[in-house]
Amino acid sequence: MKEFPQTYARRALLVSLVSVGMGFTVLFPVLAPLGREMGLTEFQITAVIAASSMTVFLASPIWGRRSAVWGRKRVMLIGLFGFTAGTVLFNSVLYAGLTGLIAGWGLFAALVVTRMMHAAVMAATMPAANAYMADITEAANRTRGMGAAGAANNIGSILGPGVAALAFISLLTPLWVMAAVALLNGLFVLRFLPEPPQHRTTVSPARLKYSDPRILPFIVVGVLMFTGTALVQQTMGFRFQDALGLTAAETARNFGLAMMLSAVASLISQAFIVQRLSLPPFTLLRLAMPLLILAFSLMAIAETQVLLTAGMMIMGLGMGLAGPGFMAGASLAVSAEEQGAVAGVAGSCGPLGFTLGPLIGGALYQVNSALPYAFAALVYIVLFASMGWIGRRVKPHKPGT
Repeated sequence: MKEFPQTYARRALLVSLVSVGMGFTVLFPVLAPLGREMGLTEFQITAVIAASSMTVFLASPIWGRRSAVWGRKRVMLIGLFGFTAGTVLFNSVLYAGLTGLIAGWGLFAALVVTRMMHAAVMAATMPAANAYMADITEAANRTRGMGAAGAANNIGSILGPGVAALAFISLLTPLWVMAAVALLNGLFVLRFLPEPPQHRTTVSPARLKYSDPRILPFIVVGVLMFTGTALVQQTMGFRFQDALGLTAAETARNFGLAMMLSAVASLISQAFIVQRLSLPPFTLLRLAMPLLILAFSLMAIAETQVLLTAGMMIMGLGMGLAGPGFMAGASLAVSAEEQGAVAGVAGSCGPLGFTLGPLIGGALYQVNSALPYAFAALVYIVLFASMGWIGRRVKPHKPGT
Protein backbone atom coordinates (compact mmCIF):
# COMPACT_ATOMS: atom_id res chain seq x y z
CA MET A 1 0.00 0.00 0.00
CA LYS A 2 1.33 3.44 -0.94
CA GLU A 3 2.34 5.65 1.96
CA PHE A 4 -0.10 8.47 2.57
CA PRO A 5 1.28 11.62 0.84
CA GLN A 6 1.27 13.78 3.99
CA THR A 7 3.22 16.75 2.62
CA TYR A 8 1.11 16.85 -0.53
CA ALA A 9 -2.11 16.60 1.50
CA ARG A 10 -1.01 19.38 3.86
CA ARG A 11 -0.27 21.75 0.98
CA ALA A 12 -3.57 21.01 -0.75
CA LEU A 13 -5.45 21.52 2.52
CA LEU A 14 -3.75 24.86 3.20
CA VAL A 15 -4.48 26.12 -0.31
CA SER A 16 -8.12 25.21 0.19
CA LEU A 17 -8.25 27.01 3.55
CA VAL A 18 -7.15 30.26 1.88
CA SER A 19 -10.41 30.45 -0.09
CA VAL A 20 -12.40 29.32 2.97
CA GLY A 21 -10.97 32.32 4.84
CA MET A 22 -11.98 34.58 1.96
CA GLY A 23 -15.54 33.29 2.09
CA PHE A 24 -15.93 33.94 5.80
CA THR A 25 -14.64 37.53 5.70
CA VAL A 26 -15.86 38.99 2.42
CA LEU A 27 -19.34 39.67 3.84
CA PHE A 28 -18.27 41.72 6.87
CA PRO A 29 -17.14 44.94 5.10
CA VAL A 30 -20.25 45.06 2.88
CA LEU A 31 -23.04 43.87 5.19
CA ALA A 32 -23.33 47.04 7.30
CA PRO A 33 -23.68 49.43 4.32
CA LEU A 34 -25.84 46.86 2.48
CA GLY A 35 -28.25 46.62 5.39
CA ARG A 36 -28.55 50.36 5.72
CA GLU A 37 -29.17 50.70 1.98
CA MET A 38 -32.10 48.27 2.41
CA GLY A 39 -33.51 50.20 5.39
CA LEU A 40 -32.62 47.69 8.12
CA THR A 41 -31.57 48.76 11.63
CA GLU A 42 -28.17 48.00 13.12
CA PHE A 43 -29.71 45.34 15.36
CA GLN A 44 -31.51 43.68 12.43
CA ILE A 45 -28.30 43.60 10.38
CA THR A 46 -26.28 42.01 13.19
CA ALA A 47 -29.17 39.64 13.98
CA VAL A 48 -28.88 38.12 10.48
CA ILE A 49 -25.29 37.12 11.24
CA ALA A 50 -26.22 36.01 14.76
CA ALA A 51 -28.91 33.66 13.42
CA SER A 52 -26.57 32.10 10.87
CA SER A 53 -23.81 31.77 13.48
CA MET A 54 -26.18 29.95 15.84
CA THR A 55 -26.92 27.55 12.98
CA VAL A 56 -23.19 26.91 12.46
CA PHE A 57 -22.80 26.42 16.22
CA LEU A 58 -25.48 23.72 16.22
CA ALA A 59 -24.33 22.06 12.99
CA SER A 60 -20.53 22.03 13.49
CA PRO A 61 -20.37 19.19 16.07
CA ILE A 62 -22.65 17.08 13.87
CA TRP A 63 -20.46 17.62 10.80
CA GLY A 64 -17.33 16.93 12.87
CA ARG A 65 -18.68 13.51 13.89
CA ARG A 66 -19.92 12.82 10.36
CA SER A 67 -16.41 13.44 9.00
CA ALA A 68 -15.20 10.40 10.96
CA VAL A 69 -17.78 8.21 9.19
CA TRP A 70 -18.08 9.73 5.71
CA GLY A 71 -14.47 10.93 5.48
CA ARG A 72 -12.93 14.37 5.96
CA LYS A 73 -12.78 15.11 2.24
CA ARG A 74 -16.41 14.28 1.53
CA VAL A 75 -17.66 16.49 4.36
CA MET A 76 -15.38 19.34 3.21
CA LEU A 77 -16.90 19.06 -0.27
CA ILE A 78 -20.42 19.25 1.15
CA GLY A 79 -19.44 22.49 2.90
CA LEU A 80 -17.72 24.05 -0.11
CA PHE A 81 -20.40 23.28 -2.70
CA GLY A 82 -23.05 24.17 -0.11
CA PHE A 83 -21.36 27.54 0.36
CA THR A 84 -21.70 28.23 -3.36
CA ALA A 85 -25.39 27.28 -3.51
CA GLY A 86 -26.18 29.13 -0.27
CA THR A 87 -24.43 32.29 -1.45
CA VAL A 88 -26.47 32.34 -4.67
CA LEU A 89 -29.68 32.01 -2.63
CA PHE A 90 -28.69 34.67 -0.07
CA ASN A 91 -27.50 37.09 -2.76
CA SER A 92 -30.80 36.72 -4.60
CA VAL A 93 -32.66 37.88 -1.49
CA LEU A 94 -30.23 40.79 -1.04
CA TYR A 95 -30.86 41.81 -4.64
CA ALA A 96 -34.62 41.69 -4.04
CA GLY A 97 -34.12 43.94 -1.00
CA LEU A 98 -31.98 46.46 -2.85
CA THR A 99 -34.46 46.70 -5.73
CA GLY A 100 -37.47 47.05 -3.41
CA LEU A 101 -39.12 43.73 -4.31
CA ILE A 102 -39.05 42.81 -0.60
CA ALA A 103 -38.89 45.28 2.27
CA GLY A 104 -39.30 45.67 6.01
CA TRP A 105 -39.84 42.66 8.23
CA GLY A 106 -40.48 40.41 5.22
CA LEU A 107 -36.99 41.20 3.94
CA PHE A 108 -35.49 40.66 7.38
CA ALA A 109 -37.20 37.26 7.74
CA ALA A 110 -36.11 36.18 4.25
CA LEU A 111 -32.50 37.16 4.97
CA VAL A 112 -32.49 35.24 8.26
CA VAL A 113 -34.00 32.08 6.76
CA THR A 114 -31.75 31.98 3.68
CA ARG A 115 -28.63 32.77 5.69
CA MET A 116 -29.47 29.97 8.14
CA MET A 117 -29.96 27.51 5.26
CA HIS A 118 -26.61 28.66 3.88
CA ALA A 119 -24.91 28.26 7.26
CA ALA A 120 -26.26 24.77 7.96
CA VAL A 121 -24.34 23.35 4.99
CA MET A 122 -21.38 25.74 5.02
CA ALA A 123 -20.68 24.62 8.60
CA ALA A 124 -19.32 21.30 7.30
CA THR A 125 -16.05 22.76 6.01
CA MET A 126 -14.04 23.87 9.04
CA PRO A 127 -14.63 20.91 11.42
CA ALA A 128 -13.63 18.50 8.65
CA ALA A 129 -10.59 20.63 7.72
CA ASN A 130 -9.38 20.90 11.34
CA ALA A 131 -9.88 17.17 11.90
CA TYR A 132 -7.97 16.54 8.65
CA MET A 133 -5.05 18.61 9.95
CA ALA A 134 -5.11 16.68 13.24
CA ASP A 135 -5.04 13.40 11.27
CA ILE A 136 -1.89 14.33 9.37
CA THR A 137 0.14 15.89 12.21
CA GLU A 138 1.84 14.24 15.18
CA ALA A 139 1.00 15.46 18.69
CA ALA A 140 4.39 17.19 19.01
CA ASN A 141 3.65 19.29 15.91
CA ARG A 142 -0.07 19.82 16.49
CA THR A 143 0.23 23.49 17.51
CA ARG A 144 2.34 24.24 14.43
CA GLY A 145 -0.14 22.38 12.24
CA MET A 146 -3.08 24.33 13.62
CA GLY A 147 -1.00 27.51 13.31
CA ALA A 148 -0.36 26.76 9.65
CA ALA A 149 -4.08 26.18 9.10
CA GLY A 150 -4.80 29.46 10.87
CA ALA A 151 -2.20 31.24 8.77
CA ALA A 152 -3.76 29.92 5.55
CA ASN A 153 -7.15 31.04 6.78
CA ASN A 154 -5.70 34.46 7.58
CA ILE A 155 -4.27 34.80 4.08
CA GLY A 156 -7.84 34.26 2.91
CA SER A 157 -8.97 36.82 5.47
CA ILE A 158 -6.59 39.30 3.84
CA LEU A 159 -7.88 38.55 0.36
CA GLY A 160 -11.57 38.47 1.34
CA PRO A 161 -11.83 42.14 2.33
CA GLY A 162 -9.76 42.89 -0.77
CA VAL A 163 -12.52 41.30 -2.84
CA ALA A 164 -14.93 43.55 -0.92
CA ALA A 165 -13.28 46.51 -2.67
CA LEU A 166 -15.23 45.41 -5.75
CA ALA A 167 -18.22 47.04 -4.04
CA PHE A 168 -17.45 50.09 -6.21
CA ILE A 169 -19.07 48.10 -9.04
CA SER A 170 -22.05 47.16 -6.87
CA LEU A 171 -22.45 46.14 -3.24
CA LEU A 172 -23.30 42.58 -4.31
CA THR A 173 -20.36 42.07 -6.67
CA PRO A 174 -17.96 40.80 -3.94
CA LEU A 175 -20.48 38.17 -2.84
CA TRP A 176 -21.04 36.87 -6.38
CA VAL A 177 -17.28 36.63 -6.86
CA MET A 178 -16.96 34.55 -3.68
CA ALA A 179 -19.68 32.15 -4.86
CA ALA A 180 -17.50 31.45 -7.90
CA VAL A 181 -14.33 31.13 -5.77
CA ALA A 182 -16.02 28.60 -3.45
CA LEU A 183 -17.12 26.55 -6.47
CA LEU A 184 -13.55 26.51 -7.82
CA ASN A 185 -12.26 25.58 -4.35
CA GLY A 186 -14.65 22.63 -4.22
CA LEU A 187 -13.41 21.42 -7.59
CA PHE A 188 -9.81 21.82 -6.39
CA VAL A 189 -10.46 19.72 -3.26
CA LEU A 190 -12.29 17.10 -5.33
CA ARG A 191 -9.31 16.75 -7.66
CA PHE A 192 -6.23 17.29 -5.50
CA LEU A 193 -6.96 16.57 -1.81
CA PRO A 194 -6.46 12.89 -0.87
CA GLU A 195 -8.61 11.30 1.83
CA PRO A 196 -6.55 10.53 4.97
CA PRO A 197 -7.01 6.86 5.86
CA GLN A 198 -6.65 7.33 9.62
CA HIS A 199 -9.47 7.02 12.10
CA ARG A 200 -12.24 6.07 9.68
CA THR A 201 -15.09 4.24 11.37
CA THR A 202 -18.39 2.68 10.33
CA VAL A 203 -20.32 4.18 13.22
CA SER A 204 -20.55 7.77 14.38
CA PRO A 205 -18.22 8.48 17.32
CA ALA A 206 -19.71 9.23 20.72
CA ARG A 207 -20.77 12.80 21.23
CA LEU A 208 -18.17 14.94 23.00
CA LYS A 209 -19.78 17.22 25.57
CA TYR A 210 -18.90 20.88 25.96
CA SER A 211 -18.68 20.24 29.70
CA ASP A 212 -16.05 17.51 29.25
CA PRO A 213 -13.38 18.56 31.80
CA ARG A 214 -10.59 17.83 29.30
CA ILE A 215 -11.71 20.57 26.91
CA LEU A 216 -13.87 22.84 29.11
CA PRO A 217 -11.08 25.41 29.79
CA PHE A 218 -10.55 25.86 26.04
CA ILE A 219 -14.30 26.08 25.39
CA VAL A 220 -14.68 28.90 27.94
CA VAL A 221 -11.74 30.83 26.50
CA GLY A 222 -12.79 30.15 22.90
CA VAL A 223 -16.40 31.32 23.26
CA LEU A 224 -15.41 34.56 25.00
CA MET A 225 -12.55 35.15 22.57
CA PHE A 226 -14.76 34.79 19.50
CA THR A 227 -17.59 36.80 21.08
CA GLY A 228 -15.26 39.80 21.34
CA THR A 229 -13.95 39.33 17.80
CA ALA A 230 -17.45 38.99 16.36
CA LEU A 231 -18.63 42.06 18.24
CA VAL A 232 -15.92 44.08 16.50
CA GLN A 233 -16.32 42.63 13.02
CA GLN A 234 -20.09 43.08 13.02
CA THR A 235 -20.22 46.65 14.36
CA MET A 236 -16.99 48.24 13.17
CA GLY A 237 -18.51 48.90 9.76
CA PHE A 238 -21.05 51.16 11.47
CA ARG A 239 -18.24 52.75 13.49
CA PHE A 240 -16.20 53.57 10.37
CA GLN A 241 -19.24 54.97 8.55
CA ASP A 242 -20.48 57.09 11.46
CA ALA A 243 -17.16 58.34 12.87
CA LEU A 244 -15.65 59.16 9.48
CA GLY A 245 -18.83 60.24 7.63
CA LEU A 246 -18.41 57.72 4.80
CA THR A 247 -20.76 56.59 2.03
CA ALA A 248 -21.74 52.91 1.74
CA ALA A 249 -19.09 52.15 -0.89
CA GLU A 250 -16.43 54.12 1.03
CA THR A 251 -17.29 52.21 4.20
CA ALA A 252 -16.84 48.86 2.45
CA ARG A 253 -13.49 50.00 1.05
CA ASN A 254 -12.05 51.55 4.24
CA PHE A 255 -13.32 48.90 6.62
CA GLY A 256 -12.20 46.23 4.17
CA LEU A 257 -8.69 47.70 4.23
CA ALA A 258 -8.69 47.66 8.04
CA MET A 259 -9.76 44.01 8.02
CA MET A 260 -6.99 43.17 5.58
CA LEU A 261 -4.39 44.82 7.82
CA SER A 262 -5.83 43.00 10.84
CA ALA A 263 -5.45 39.69 9.02
CA VAL A 264 -1.88 40.61 8.00
CA ALA A 265 -1.04 41.28 11.66
CA SER A 266 -2.56 37.92 12.61
CA LEU A 267 -0.53 36.19 9.92
CA ILE A 268 2.66 37.82 11.19
CA SER A 269 2.10 36.65 14.78
CA GLN A 270 1.43 33.10 13.55
CA ALA A 271 4.47 33.02 11.26
CA PHE A 272 6.99 34.54 13.66
CA ILE A 273 5.71 33.38 17.08
CA VAL A 274 3.52 30.28 16.69
CA GLN A 275 5.60 28.58 14.01
CA ARG A 276 9.07 29.45 15.33
CA LEU A 277 8.80 29.36 19.14
CA SER A 278 6.68 26.19 19.63
CA LEU A 279 5.02 27.59 22.75
CA PRO A 280 2.43 25.49 24.61
CA PRO A 281 -1.18 26.26 23.61
CA PHE A 282 -2.18 27.87 26.91
CA THR A 283 0.93 30.07 26.91
CA LEU A 284 -0.19 31.46 23.55
CA LEU A 285 -3.59 32.26 25.04
CA ARG A 286 -2.01 34.07 27.99
CA LEU A 287 0.14 36.17 25.65
CA ALA A 288 -2.89 37.08 23.52
CA MET A 289 -5.09 38.49 26.29
CA PRO A 290 -3.23 41.78 27.00
CA LEU A 291 -3.09 42.52 23.26
CA LEU A 292 -6.83 42.00 22.91
CA ILE A 293 -7.59 44.20 25.94
CA LEU A 294 -5.45 46.98 24.44
CA ALA A 295 -7.15 46.59 21.04
CA PHE A 296 -10.70 46.89 22.36
CA SER A 297 -9.80 49.79 24.65
CA LEU A 298 -8.36 51.69 21.69
CA MET A 299 -11.46 51.01 19.58
CA ALA A 300 -13.67 52.40 22.34
CA ILE A 301 -11.93 55.79 22.38
CA ALA A 302 -10.73 56.15 18.78
CA GLU A 303 -12.43 58.58 16.38
CA THR A 304 -9.96 58.58 13.48
CA GLN A 305 -9.31 56.06 10.72
CA VAL A 306 -5.66 55.60 11.79
CA LEU A 307 -6.53 54.72 15.40
CA LEU A 308 -9.50 52.53 14.48
CA THR A 309 -7.31 50.62 12.03
CA ALA A 310 -4.51 50.36 14.61
CA GLY A 311 -6.97 48.84 17.08
CA MET A 312 -7.97 46.21 14.53
CA MET A 313 -4.33 45.41 13.76
CA ILE A 314 -3.56 44.87 17.45
CA MET A 315 -6.62 42.62 17.65
CA GLY A 316 -5.22 40.68 14.69
CA LEU A 317 -1.91 40.16 16.50
CA GLY A 318 -3.75 38.83 19.55
CA MET A 319 -6.06 36.54 17.60
CA GLY A 320 -3.09 35.20 15.62
CA LEU A 321 -1.77 33.81 18.92
CA ALA A 322 -5.08 32.84 20.47
CA GLY A 323 -6.60 30.93 17.54
CA PRO A 324 -3.90 28.23 17.13
CA GLY A 325 -3.53 27.97 20.92
CA PHE A 326 -7.25 27.33 21.31
CA MET A 327 -7.56 24.73 18.51
CA ALA A 328 -4.31 22.89 19.29
CA GLY A 329 -5.04 22.81 23.03
CA ALA A 330 -8.46 21.25 22.51
CA SER A 331 -7.06 18.76 19.98
CA LEU A 332 -4.22 17.66 22.26
CA ALA A 333 -6.61 17.16 25.19
CA VAL A 334 -8.38 14.17 23.60
CA SER A 335 -7.50 10.89 21.90
CA ALA A 336 -6.86 10.31 18.19
CA GLU A 337 -10.27 8.66 17.80
CA GLU A 338 -11.99 11.81 19.10
CA GLN A 339 -10.37 14.29 16.70
CA GLY A 340 -13.48 14.61 14.50
CA ALA A 341 -15.68 15.15 17.55
CA VAL A 342 -13.37 17.70 19.18
CA ALA A 343 -12.92 19.55 15.88
CA GLY A 344 -16.69 19.92 15.68
CA VAL A 345 -17.08 21.06 19.29
CA ALA A 346 -14.11 23.45 19.21
CA GLY A 347 -15.14 24.67 15.78
CA SER A 348 -18.59 25.55 17.10
CA CYS A 349 -17.13 27.98 19.67
CA GLY A 350 -16.51 30.53 16.92
CA PRO A 351 -20.11 30.37 15.65
CA LEU A 352 -21.43 30.65 19.23
CA GLY A 353 -19.25 33.73 19.71
CA PHE A 354 -20.54 35.07 16.40
CA THR A 355 -24.08 34.51 17.69
CA LEU A 356 -23.58 36.37 20.95
CA GLY A 357 -21.19 39.07 19.69
CA PRO A 358 -23.39 40.61 16.98
CA LEU A 359 -26.48 40.63 19.23
CA ILE A 360 -24.57 42.27 22.10
CA GLY A 361 -22.68 44.61 19.80
CA GLY A 362 -25.74 45.65 17.77
CA ALA A 363 -27.79 46.38 20.89
CA LEU A 364 -25.00 48.32 22.62
CA TYR A 365 -24.09 50.27 19.48
CA GLN A 366 -27.62 51.67 19.26
CA VAL A 367 -27.14 53.07 22.79
CA ASN A 368 -23.61 54.41 22.30
CA SER A 369 -21.07 53.73 19.57
CA ALA A 370 -18.22 53.15 22.07
CA LEU A 371 -20.09 50.71 24.32
CA PRO A 372 -19.51 47.47 22.35
CA TYR A 373 -15.73 47.83 22.53
CA ALA A 374 -15.68 48.92 26.18
CA PHE A 375 -17.79 45.85 26.98
CA ALA A 376 -15.40 43.57 25.07
CA ALA A 377 -12.38 45.05 26.88
CA LEU A 378 -14.06 44.41 30.24
CA VAL A 379 -14.80 40.79 29.32
CA TYR A 380 -11.17 40.21 28.36
CA ILE A 381 -9.91 41.83 31.57
CA VAL A 382 -12.01 39.35 33.58
CA LEU A 383 -10.82 36.48 31.38
CA PHE A 384 -7.16 37.50 31.73
CA ALA A 385 -7.54 37.68 35.51
CA SER A 386 -8.96 34.12 35.45
CA MET A 387 -6.26 32.57 33.26
CA GLY A 388 -4.32 31.11 36.18
CA TRP A 389 -7.39 29.35 37.55
CA ILE A 390 -8.39 28.09 34.09
CA GLY A 391 -4.84 26.99 33.25
CA ARG A 392 -4.61 24.69 36.26
CA ARG A 393 -7.41 22.62 34.72
CA VAL A 394 -5.60 22.01 31.41
CA LYS A 395 -4.31 18.42 31.13
CA PRO A 396 -2.99 17.23 27.72
CA HIS A 397 -4.09 13.74 26.71
CA LYS A 398 -1.59 10.92 27.32
CA PRO A 399 -1.65 8.14 24.67
CA GLY A 400 -2.97 4.88 26.05
CA THR A 401 -5.29 6.53 28.58
